[in-house]
Amino acid sequence: MPTRNSRAVPVAGRVNRFSYAIRNIIKEAKAVEARGMRVRYMNIGDPVAFGFKTPPHLIEAATRAMRDGHNGYLASAGMPEARAAVAADYQARGVPVSDDRVLITTGTSEGIDLVLNALVDEGDEVLVPSPTYPLYTAVIAKIGAQARYYRTDPHRDWLPDLDHLRSLVTARTRVLVVIDPNNPTGAVYPPAIRRGLLDLAEQYELTILADEVYGDLGYEGSIPLLGTLDLDAPVISLSSLSKAYLAPGWRTGWMVVGSTPRLDDALAAIKKLADGRLCSPGPMQYAVVAALTGDRSHQVTFRAALAERAGLTTSLLNAIPGVRCVAPRAAFYALPSVTLPPGRTDEDYVLSLLRETGILCVNGSGFGVPADQGFFRIVYLAEPQALTSIYADLGSFTRDYLARA
Repeated sequence: MPTRNSRAVPVAGRVNRFSYAIRNIIKEAKAVEARGMRVRYMNIGDPVAFGFKTPPHLIEAATRAMRDGHNGYLASAGMPEARAAVAADYQARGVPVSDDRVLITTGTSEGIDLVLNALVDEGDEVLVPSPTYPLYTAVIAKIGAQARYYRTDPHRDWLPDLDHLRSLVTARTRVLVVIDPNNPTGAVYPPAIRRGLLDLAEQYELTILADEVYGDLGYEGSIPLLGTLDLDAPVISLSSLSKAYLAPGWRTGWMVVGSTPRLDDALAAIKKLADGRLCSPGPMQYAVVAALTGDRSHQVTFRAALAERAGLTTSLLNAIPGVRCVAPRAAFYALPSVTLPPGRTDEDYVLSLLRETGILCVNGSGFGVPADQGFFRIVYLAEPQALTSIYADLGSFTRDYLARA
């Protein structure tokens, strides 16, 4: 019998390039809880965890599918009825697209992974906003490509700096990521900025990956799809049931590949990769039909609740000495900043906040902004009364933290 050794099984080098700050910080939160302190989670955008309910007709559609025996594999691109519902929804919003250019995905996260793997080779470059949703940079790093951060300006409501973006384009640039409405800032881009992004993509022959998950959660109403501004633009749009339809755990989303023939090869490549994972969860695809063809009145109530929380968040954070918060205009995130003492980082601040108060936020450097600028992301889905208490504790902590420094 061979002698056993104790050497650890080696892991792939790409794992060391993969980082996802939103989940990474939970390990420290669990350590705080183990010491007996209650943790107030403000790090993950899960409306259900804060008492918002999935619409009953979506639940009925999924459970009815299960009861009726629809529990087997589906086509890799998704069931025809769900793809047709997505296509009809985009057409109603001003983006004509055929069913065969729609894929049902395991959440927007899988859509991000499929598109980047289909379009970007090792050594290629992808333009991502700073701050960004960290899954983009994690996937880019995993495949051996390079993320190039383009600035968005907190002094201009977090709008992209188009001149800086243009300066980053090289011969290896392949994809421009646009997150609008934005996570983590809550920004909404005006038409002039959106046209500028489309023009830049056209000039440099880039594909736009448009993350439009929060499009129905603008406080003044739904945000138009980016593709409505140029029907021939090379735009691949992503969305899901997770946020506006209050079903994040179902992991059900969709991808719409723009109608321009320039994206035909991209569509074929994405479908080829999608074949390898068989299909996204079946019964939940029946809920896509229910969501996009049924009652959406819950969104009116949800948007109103978010707008109230956004106003409260902005006013109470801006009342804390040393803290600045740009007012969000959509979704349920804010990215305030604290004026850090010399030598301190945003992670220092966030970890100290967690350990002393139990308030769990995510450091801004996890979203691609410099660590010395003091940004941190807050998810404001909690009840207004709870938010008021949280911000009072955050303010007391911040005053002590800065005074100690």
